Amino acid sequence: MTDAEWAVVRPLLPVPGWLRGRGGQPEAYCHRAILDAIRYLVDNGIKWRAMPADFPPWDRAYAFFRRWRDHALVKEFHDRLRARIREREGRDTEPTAGVIDSQSVKADAVVGSDSRGFDGGKLINGRKRHVVVDTLCLLLGVMVTAADTGDRAAAQVLLEQVADTHHRLALVWADGGYTGPLVEYCLATLALVLAIVKRSDDMRGFVVLPKRSYLVRGLDGPS
Repeated sequence: MTDAEWAVVRPLLPVPGWLRGRGGQPEAYCHRAILDAIRYLVDNGIKWRAMPADFPPWDRAYAFFRRWRDHALVKEFHDRLRARIREREGRDTEPTAGVIDSQSVKADAVVGSDSRGFDGGKLINGRKRHVVVDTLCLLLGVMVTAADTGDRAAAQVLLEQVADTHHRLALVWADGGYTGPLVEYCLATLALVLAIVKRSDDMRGFVVLPKRSYLVRGLDGPS
């Protein structure tokens, strides 16, 4: 991270327990160095044990990441960053509208058959990522399934999680793949309007649809 990035990130980090009088020993490595190591690993797709020597030892970086993951601190940190960006853009910290979509991606040969499937519509053997974003294209929720998992089945679970976390969310746009009982379920159970944006029958090839373009281009929209 640059010094400017670190100045933004540092006050948003969860405070270690030992600094709050909850016991434990001070950490041996600076959070900035640990976060740089994790970002390097994600960006380059390397193994933990392949961490370059100019970062903290790989096992210390992994222990830090595992502790944050197990205590939901990764999500907490991400939520604080999203709130900061929304405030900077003149929005409320919590969104009222979002977009849901999915994408099937090919899986490497080493990916086990129990976590992959065949998407007959896209002719892809692999996994599918289901994503909900706000109208600034900032992540609200994500779930990864086998590629043969239906969009509506996955969306029901994901939207339950998102609605439980973001109580002001009232409207979510989706494409025609989410039509059916899911629309009624969202309204009756989650108090959430699932608005379907359909393609016209005369459309050919890739066309950016209204509202759904937020997910593709991160355009401005309702809060």
